[in-house]
Amino acid sequence: MNRLLLQITFLFCVINIYANIASGQTANPQQYKYVFTVAKDGSGDFKYIQDAIDAMRVYPLMPIVLYIKKGVYNEKIELPATNTDVRFVGESVDSTIITFNDYSGRGKLTTFTSFTARISGNRFLAENITFVNAAGPVGQAVALYVDADRAIFRNCRFLGHQDTIFTGGEQSRQLFVNCYIEGTTDFIFGPATVFFSHCEIHCKANSFITAASTTRGKAYGYVFADCKVTADSNLTAVSLGRPWRAGAKTVFLRCELPSCIKSAGWDNWSNPQNEQTVFYGEYKNTGKGNQPAKRVPWSRQLTDKEAAAYTQALVFTSTEDGKWFEDIQQQSFTFVK
Repeated sequence: MNRLLLQITFLFCVINIYANIASGQTANPQQYKYVFTVAKDGSGDFKYIQDAIDAMRVYPLMPIVLYIKKGVYNEKIELPATNTDVRFVGESVDSTIITFNDYSGRGKLTTFTSFTARISGNRFLAENITFVNAAGPVGQAVALYVDADRAIFRNCRFLGHQDTIFTGGEQSRQLFVNCYIEGTTDFIFGPATVFFSHCEIHCKANSFITAASTTRGKAYGYVFADCKVTADSNLTAVSLGRPWRAGAKTVFLRCELPSCIKSAGWDNWSNPQNEQTVFYGEYKNTGKGNQPAKRVPWSRQLTDKEAAAYTQALVFTSTEDGKWFEDIQQQSFTFVK
């Protein structure tokens, strides 16, 4: 009886310990750190961004803010799916730089492991940061791999060549506002639903801007609204997009297009069958590259009624999600030095 009593007492103590641990993980958020600073000069909590990420609490009870001071952070970073509700706030978009030089074919690396930064934690926000893949024109080399849902990039720059940004996650929704994105071939590609608002899209080669792989059945793929497409001065033949998968959807609305945009506008990726399944549209674009009468016949010039469906709130589908995107855009961060 004494031995049985001891066993019961021990079991009760173990259960009590684990109950207290569980309680501590779901209550009293003040006991956890929710603001971090990274600084190359050692004046912050960490010198490296990845060290700060590794120190963050997973599935936090409130958003975590990571302030990143000016500097060139030469590191490959990854924010896992368990690190939700994280904000990266750079001190200056021109001088807060995350850079690495991996590329597909370097050792065992593929396109999807060549990233400089991978963001998988949902409800992510970044602002005032430059993301760079510095490998050069060596093939596929991703600067940003983002497969998080409800991710926002505001006043950021993305520098690379081929495959600069991979918008992953078949059900993910992502927003780029006032960003600069440059590249050569398919430099914005992937299956996510993405809204680009007031961004500059800069072409560095006679190639293709987008390569959407929109999942069949989705209402939206890539939407570029009020953006400006620019290009190196020597370019003469740039396509707005080609379909990485047969269900690709891409629309440019009220965008300024340079003269190097091909009159045909779009490409079927050497597969005429894609012409039956893609959705490529334009609406009230401007500039010398806007030649609606010469576009491929399987693309569309949207009517006013059709274009009205391409608002940010409608693209992000539900009222709740649309409100989340609107609310978070109202948030502003004063940089903490």
